Amino acid sequence: MPRDDRSGRTRARVAAIATTTLLLLTLNIKCIDTENLGLENVCILKDLHPLLIVTYKYLTMSVDTIRVPHNERLMVRCREIGKYKFIGDSLLHCRNGTWNGKEPVCVPTTAISNYTENVPPTIDFGLPAGSAVVEPTGALAVFPGSILHLECLFARKLGNPEWTWSSTHRYPSGWAIAARERDWKYRLSIFYAKPHDSGIYTCTTPKGFNNSIHVRVTDVQCPGLDAPEPPLISRIEGSRLGHSAIFECPVGYRLEGASRITCQYNGKWSTEVPHCEKIKCSEINIRDNALLVLNEHNNTYGEKAVFICMWGYKLSGSQSMTCEGDGKWNGSMPTCQKITCPVPETPPSGRIVEQPRYANKNNKKHYHGRTYKVGALVRFACQLGHQLIGEAVIICTENGTWSHDPPVCKVRCPYPGDPPHGRIAPLKFWYKPGDNIQVTCSPGYVTPLEPVKKPSCRENGIWSAPPPPCRSYKEV
Repeated sequence: MPRDDRSGRTRARVAAIATTTLLLLTLNIKCIDTENLGLENVCILKDLHPLLIVTYKYLTMSVDTIRVPHNERLMVRCREIGKYKFIGDSLLHCRNGTWNGKEPVCVPTTAISNYTENVPPTIDFGLPAGSAVVEPTGALAVFPGSILHLECLFARKLGNPEWTWSSTHRYPSGWAIAARERDWKYRLSIFYAKPHDSGIYTCTTPKGFNNSIHVRVTDVQCPGLDAPEPPLISRIEGSRLGHSAIFECPVGYRLEGASRITCQYNGKWSTEVPHCEKIKCSEINIRDNALLVLNEHNNTYGEKAVFICMWGYKLSGSQSMTCEGDGKWNGSMPTCQKITCPVPETPPSGRIVEQPRYANKNNKKHYHGRTYKVGALVRFACQLGHQLIGEAVIICTENGTWSHDPPVCKVRCPYPGDPPHGRIAPLKFWYKPGDNIQVTCSPGYVTPLEPVKKPSCRENGIWSAPPPPCRSYKEV
């Protein structure tokens, strides 16, 4: 029913509000003489509480302090309408350094005060059909034809609250029917909202605490949104008041901007349409001179950086990294380790033939601390009276091993050479210990007549005697 002017109830409401002063979340409004600051006729809002939202020149913000020049206006509201009761003027006008308006405050309500009966009731709203947005002044702008439920949140066991309104039309009200709502939602319903439904709707508890919500039915349309350019994906609900458009990017792209924009009370979208940026990982900065990347510029999402090392080095770590969806590489950069071969074993009775700068002056079997890089050659030689069996030269390969095992040195006697006018038999390059040789002389030449032992190869690799000479018959 229409609002009644009942003086007793009014006094009760005033007294009830007075009891909540300790709960007020206050916005301190201070007007100062700004001559010392070099700014004249400036008004300052200072010590803003986080629950208060300020809109200045169509920019809505939550700040601690804001300065407004002479003749400028700003709007203030509670962060969540209905959950806090707003007291004061939502529109403030700066006039010659003085605010023209009552100090606004936010008072906690039942939904955030454990449904005590000594605070104003929370007013919630629902839209089974249609759309609405909250204006900077805290009013609820509703698109015509919408179905709007205003919920007065109050514990039913404490009594029945009462809805009143400023318009002359009648609206159904009462406790919600659903089991989960009927003990705390006292509902007023506006069906298919029309301009004449605009007004202030107030819920008052049995103890006289009240809270109000300003409803403004208005036909507002925002400019139509064109289909976004790929790869941006959109779901556009519509372009009228309260309608939203939701945006997303496909895998591999990052959304730059708001993922949701809403048609506002002023016929403008809440922000610009976003766009998609391809996800990129940081450029690869290689400090290891031996490390090479095969695809240096492939640093976008899903692409791989593949690494190799220069010849003579081996890779330590992962061979590749992948650019992930968070714009980071999924691993760390590998390093290159120089490939070396250890000093090979020196064969008994043999030696490693070094360049002069690596000469082994002490003739030791091992060269401690000496390593060989890939491609290095090592030559072996045997002592006098020994034959080298195996490879005389081995090479350090790319897997850090030698191309062949070190050779061995076997005791052998060398070919002693034929005597003049004769030949030795058997003819070999090397003779094992115990091998004997004999000499066959050319025609006209003979060996000495006295018995001569056949030369034999000894265990130390030295012949027991030189081959016997061949003499001319004339000399015998």
